[in-house]
Amino acid sequence: MTVADGALPIRGRAPASARADAAPRGWVPAYVVLLGAAFSLSAASWDIQWHIDVGPDTFFTLPHLFLYAGSALSGLASLAVVLMTTAAKRGDREVDAAVGGRAVRVFGGTFAAPLGYLVAGTGSAGFLLYGLFDLWWHSLYGFDAVIASPPHIGLLLSITLSMVGAVMVFAAAGEHSWGRIGVVLALTVMLAFSLVAAQGLEEFEGGVIDAITVGITFLTTLVVFTAVGFLRNVRLVLGFGVVFALLQGLLWWFSPWATRAYAVAVDLPMRDYVMGAPLVPSQMPMSLLVAAALTWGIMRFAGRAGRLVAPLGGFLVGALVTVCGLAQSALVYGYSIPPFGDLVPTIVLGAVLGALAGFLGRRFAVMLRAMRESR
Repeated sequence: MTVADGALPIRGRAPASARADAAPRGWVPAYVVLLGAAFSLSAASWDIQWHIDVGPDTFFTLPHLFLYAGSALSGLASLAVVLMTTAAKRGDREVDAAVGGRAVRVFGGTFAAPLGYLVAGTGSAGFLLYGLFDLWWHSLYGFDAVIASPPHIGLLLSITLSMVGAVMVFAAAGEHSWGRIGVVLALTVMLAFSLVAAQGLEEFEGGVIDAITVGITFLTTLVVFTAVGFLRNVRLVLGFGVVFALLQGLLWWFSPWATRAYAVAVDLPMRDYVMGAPLVPSQMPMSLLVAAALTWGIMRFAGRAGRLVAPLGGFLVGALVTVCGLAQSALVYGYSIPPFGDLVPTIVLGAVLGALAGFLGRRFAVMLRAMRESR
């Protein structure tokens, strides 16, 4: 077997008895990392709603603590797996590549880190470092309630990287049912959280392009094509759409409820102009299930020509998600839809970026499958 530079030699797939003795074992740390990601998502939605409905507050608020706790949980689980894998390697015991993927050398071979857990742990560590940056930023400039500040964007991108690692962890165990289900759940959480980062595009609002809608379209199309390309199962693909809708409904209830309950607990008043719809779930595309079904149909029909068809399919899906996103915003926030001519630039750009997302999403799916198939 040829081993890529930096990769530890793995003795192929071990028999079940050998894998039973391998360290560490699979699904427990994977779902702990996913649980931390879910904590971070719910806390981010809660924190954003707090800033909108109550206002800026101190650094040490309950939503902030939940946000940091979720990242810490993912980071500690990843660190535990790295240490256990390193110990197993040094003890010449079997290292099962289903646990986070092929192990790679870190710090000149001091540690042996499964690739998925290395990415998840790096994202969590980056989040904690950006948290210190955020604390310093507040000490200099005071409170801020905007997403598009340097430390906030760094925080959001770090957590997103951690969630990418969670997807990789489950993809490495794709031959197991818990791995495939985990991919569906991890992709759902990752997409929902990445849409929070898209709110940073508000700095580009005010022109002929609805920048946030275009950003949401790109991320949605990218993840949908990745899901379809990796899962290759219509029930799992549709399940991805259903789970996303359930998560949207849960956050729609949780974010305003937690905000009101916490405001009462700390004796702070709610603002008079409280939004009728919570920001994060209202930005999640309600068209995802349709987009996933359409993507499945396109790629199923394309067959071996999927490499060529993916950009065209992404163009169509991007246009669909953009149009539905514009209509969703108008319905949720209660304003009239602008004339079609004013929407054309946004729809065209959304479709073009959708084509790019289709191209990239198919290749990301190939990369995820490689984590499983190269074992």
